[in-house]
Amino acid sequence: MRYASLDEFLKTGTAALAKGPVAMVFCEDLVEIESTVRHHLDAGFVEVLLFAPPTIELSRLIEEEVQRIDHDIVVAGALQAAVNRVIAAAGDIWLYYCYNAEYLYYPFCETRSVAEMLAFHAEERRGAMLTYVIDLYASDLSKNPNAVNLRDAWLDRTGYYALARKGGPHDHPMDRQLDFFGGLRWRFDEHIPPEKRKIDRVSLFRAKPGLTLRGNHTFSDEEYNTYACPWHNNITATVCSFRTAKALKMNAGSTFDIGKFKWHNSTRFDWNSMQLMKLGLMEPGQWF
Repeated sequence: MRYASLDEFLKTGTAALAKGPVAMVFCEDLVEIESTVRHHLDAGFVEVLLFAPPTIELSRLIEEEVQRIDHDIVVAGALQAAVNRVIAAAGDIWLYYCYNAEYLYYPFCETRSVAEMLAFHAEERRGAMLTYVIDLYASDLSKNPNAVNLRDAWLDRTGYYALARKGGPHDHPMDRQLDFFGGLRWRFDEHIPPEKRKIDRVSLFRAKPGLTLRGNHTFSDEEYNTYACPWHNNITATVCSFRTAKALKMNAGSTFDIGKFKWHNSTRFDWNSMQLMKLGLMEPGQWF
């Protein structure tokens, strides 16, 4: 189904929000839209809302499998505004958001659906799940000028770190909140604005009245921004993403300064959750 605007979807298409989990995919360009949609449908999302500029032409197969919403994603704050409007219209369901050429991985995702994982997470009285955006990149940029190649995807196996997140009236460290860094945003930070260098994102969350997404990928409910509950560690997940590599190579201000992304701490991405857990990029918490 295609909707001419988010307004039209919220008037006539909210049956798609009756049951979760629902994925929201925001398309900035034509790169790997089909693989992104297929990956999340295979993970068990019952609906995919695909936000894309009206000028982007999609294949008939993709149009039939998603709720296509014409939306100019390149406008500043477009994703945040759209997510918040969907939250306000949704009931008590789990939502997820990402961009095209981004792929959600969670512990044991090869054999367990995202709904099973979120059901366990909810039993632990958690309303959101912290995800880390792990940069993917092609090894040969001469053959892959946009840095995207699913069959030759690499990631950094080291170089990730966290700093205390400060806030509140006295700018003190916040309870169970950290700012996470690493990947291409760390290695090529001279090309990344400071406010865009974090790799943590609360991608999976439960809608509720009054909840809003902020511009830095955190929520108005501070408990949603925590990495664990007070009594033990929880499941975390990753969003494996070509987005930063693609932007660095397609941006005229950085492309000529970058001859390659692959370095001595690169490893080939195997497209499985066990590799990500072994690298310490996500953990199963109490879920086995």
